[in-house]
Amino acid sequence: MTKTMTEQNVPDRSAVALLTIDLQRDFVCQGSPVQASGVSGCLPQVRRIVQAFRDYEKPIFHAVRLYRPDGSNVDLCRRSAVMEGLRVLMPGTKGAELLDEIKPNADVRLASEDLLAGEFQEIGNREWVYYKPRWGAFYGTELETRLRDLGIGTLVVTGCNFPTGGRATIYEGCARDFCVIAGNDAICDASREGLDELGRLGAYQKTTEAVLEWLSGKRQNSAA
Repeated sequence: MTKTMTEQNVPDRSAVALLTIDLQRDFVCQGSPVQASGVSGCLPQVRRIVQAFRDYEKPIFHAVRLYRPDGSNVDLCRRSAVMEGLRVLMPGTKGAELLDEIKPNADVRLASEDLLAGEFQEIGNREWVYYKPRWGAFYGTELETRLRDLGIGTLVVTGCNFPTGGRATIYEGCARDFCVIAGNDAICDASREGLDELGRLGAYQKTTEAVLEWLSGKRQNSAA
């Protein structure tokens, strides 16, 4: 029997992975020129979702940005500033590191040159960090191949921040026929209007509580 469109776009917790977007110190630290607003409000929810994925041994992918000092790999809107001396997300610096709150342990450090070469750095059981050269988590990366190899069809997206990396990642995931769940209280600066707009692409919205209940099997596959 042929499945309907709705039946084909149903989140599957047996084939789900978590994506965190740009959860790095330079996007969070007070006074950083690229500080994202609203991170402190969503970070506790992100931590709970990350820990749940670890507890259930589900794959986790942390997407990070890294800016070479010469600006050669920087997106156009920031390239001139980096070339003129803006020092953010520099490979090997503390500012480029993952937030301590989401690391599997405090000793984790990014292998920046390996990441820039396209490698996925394993930092825990079924948990990786990788470099993305632009806003979206898929653009110019091997993420889709990795997900397909793991049999993943559903993605939960969290992190910072919605107007840039969050939105772009949800668009890219939907365009590649993944069933995408936006953690609507676990993506900073996520607006109701923006999330509803992405719903027209088939993306779901779930609160952290709903994600955790769904992941545990206590909640059905409804948007929440």
